[in-house]
Amino acid sequence: MKKFIVEPEFWELFPETKIGIVLAKNIDNSMESSAEIKKNLDEANENAEQFLEAAVFSENPVVSVWRKAYQKFKTKKGARSSIENLLKRVDKGKAVGSINPLVDIYNSISLNYGLPAGGEDIDTFAGNLRLTKAVGGEHFLALGDDEADNALPGEICYLDDEGAVCRSWNWRDGQRTMLTEQTKNAFLIIESVDPERGEVLDAATQKLAELSEKYLGGTAQVLLVTKENPEISLD
Repeated sequence: MKKFIVEPEFWELFPETKIGIVLAKNIDNSMESSAEIKKNLDEANENAEQFLEAAVFSENPVVSVWRKAYQKFKTKKGARSSIENLLKRVDKGKAVGSINPLVDIYNSISLNYGLPAGGEDIDTFAGNLRLTKAVGGEHFLALGDDEADNALPGEICYLDDEGAVCRSWNWRDGQRTMLTEQTKNAFLIIESVDPERGEVLDAATQKLAELSEKYLGGTAQVLLVTKENPEISLD
């Protein structure tokens, strides 16, 4: 039985974090994104401007809360949360474009709700998936890279038995576990470090499940991981 486990080392730093999970099973991600999925993504790019009201980019609340979180652990220089990276594109007038249906769906959720969202292929995990502090040296080959760039000691990462799945919490995904057109079973995740946005997280997670079932078929199970409920089954 494969599990997702958030380990004590993480909770020591971020006890109020809530993580919404969607287990999307028996999906079909093989086609190009439909016109409706692309339209949803375009609208999400526009909606994301609501999170960019401050004159200084880093002072927008959905950015600053993650900047503060990233100061609590070792990161690669320049690493930022995935939501900051998406909003930076919006801020510069460079819309987040289409990749594949499942990625487009979670990117639209991320932009609409101002929360980091991501996904991995469950069938590629080696053993359990863990969110914890890296020992250092865990193998990692990022999307788009040709050479490994391994985890740092003390870096918050998603890890499995073969190495890092996502580095610096939600900064960069690895090639080994990425969502592809062949993905049938997906681990989709939305994260919040702001205790005042719990209801937003719940709504975003429910919407992610709804859109996954609507456009990709299969089933979508919604789960919530907290300090009090730190692990779930992926089977």
